[in-house]
Amino acid sequence: MDKTSTRSARIKAITASLLAGAAIMAAKFFAYNITGSSAVLSDALESIINVVASAFALLSIIISARPPDRTHPYGHGKIEYFSAGFEGALIMLAAIGIFKVGISHLLNPVELPAIDLGLLVLAAAGMANLILGASLLKAGRKTNSLAIIADGRHVLTDVYSTAGVIVGLVVVRLTGMLWLDGAVACLMGTYISIAGASLVKKSFSALMDASDERLLERISEILKEHRKDLWIGIHQLRAWRAGEIIHIDLHLILPRNMTLDAAHAEAKELEALLVERFEGRASVLIHTDPCVDPDCPVCRQYSCAIRAKEFRAETLWHKETLVLKGGTGESRQPP
Repeated sequence: MDKTSTRSARIKAITASLLAGAAIMAAKFFAYNITGSSAVLSDALESIINVVASAFALLSIIISARPPDRTHPYGHGKIEYFSAGFEGALIMLAAIGIFKVGISHLLNPVELPAIDLGLLVLAAAGMANLILGASLLKAGRKTNSLAIIADGRHVLTDVYSTAGVIVGLVVVRLTGMLWLDGAVACLMGTYISIAGASLVKKSFSALMDASDERLLERISEILKEHRKDLWIGIHQLRAWRAGEIIHIDLHLILPRNMTLDAAHAEAKELEALLVERFEGRASVLIHTDPCVDPDCPVCRQYSCAIRAKEFRAETLWHKETLVLKGGTGESRQPP
């Protein structure tokens, strides 16, 4: 999928989420209006957050699609992490409102009229959210959008909370224990506050460029698969995501008797490989290092005119070694 198709798919997915979320929210408030249940209100309040968060996510996706400029040379992709963090904060805010109403109904139970119709409306809304959430997760993973993935997970937490509310109301319906309505609301508040905190934590990790272990593992496998004898070693591998763009930088050790043109060609070949494997979504920066005598035991250029030591064994290329400084693990001091 090219960049234009990816951006178009993102916008379509989040727009669908916004429209569907608004319809589901209206259904839940209708259910609250006819039942007066605090548990149903907790579910409806979370739906407001869904709609607001989807609108913010749509805005962030539009902004992140802008190309890099003089003031934002690395692009605008990180706006999606702000969107995800904002959504998590809104979820936690909704949890506070849910606790407030839930505790009130727990201490002072109220009658719940039209509970049967309310249950039917909630069940339909929950099924619609299940389909929507699964679709958003699929679209988010396909387009590598944290904002859409966050929106999908939020919608699915809404499904779980709706299911919990339905179970609670069924118990109230069967037993007549009205205080359970408030208890269920408090449980739902606890659940979604944990989900919101998790989303905020993940967003902050991305904004702080926390190491993406799965991404580093994938890059390491690509490098290992396409390793060349001329590529004596790779070290200081780093990678992070900014929206749909993956930024990669690394140090490539090459024979020091290579010409500048030849070394440049090797770096460009490696850059093209990574860009191709990440379908054009990678921005790659390669720093070339000249080999030093301590690299000789791991260098496979057997007939090298400047070899100072015999070849012993090649180094293993995997995530744990490629991210280290020094490449071969020996001194990187010049001869």
